Amino acid sequence: MPSGHILFAVHNGTYVLKFTGEIRAPMCATLDNFLDKMFNDNQIAAILIDLTETEYIDSTALGLIAKTSVFLQMHNHRKPIILSTNPDISRILESMGFDQVFIILDCECHEECLNELPEIEPSEHEMMEKVIAAHRVLMGLSEQNQATFKSLVEALELEQQAQGEDKI
Repeated sequence: MPSGHILFAVHNGTYVLKFTGEIRAPMCATLDNFLDKMFNDNQIAAILIDLTETEYIDSTALGLIAKTSVFLQMHNHRKPIILSTNPDISRILESMGFDQVFIILDCECHEECLNELPEIEPSEHEMMEKVIAAHRVLMGLSEQNQATFKSLVEALELEQQAQGEDKI
């Protein structure tokens, strides 16, 4: 059972995602599934990501959050907004180059009308795909991220390839 939650709301084309507690890779299949649906909404105008109650966030989740910026900038020429009041989380965001592709604000949001994303259970293969894809997005944000995650992505791809060969 995950120790974190992802809540969401939609109003007039603005999507709000609130991450609470510890956000780790097993939750990312749920998030990625939601993002795919969100990106298919022709009415999407803005994205706000609230990390004010996030205690921990791993690189896979960060890669998926980075995907929102890539999408919104390509389709609306806008930067998504991130709310972050936790200095540790804000430091991670800055070290990953998020301050270049997001508007990051040090303030809070109230979630009276947010709903929790329905959880999905991915297969091991699906989970590996999502982890690799999320890290590729992070690698695309900066040269430092490229250097940081290159060996991880290569190792995961080799492991994935070996798993595929084991099934043959």
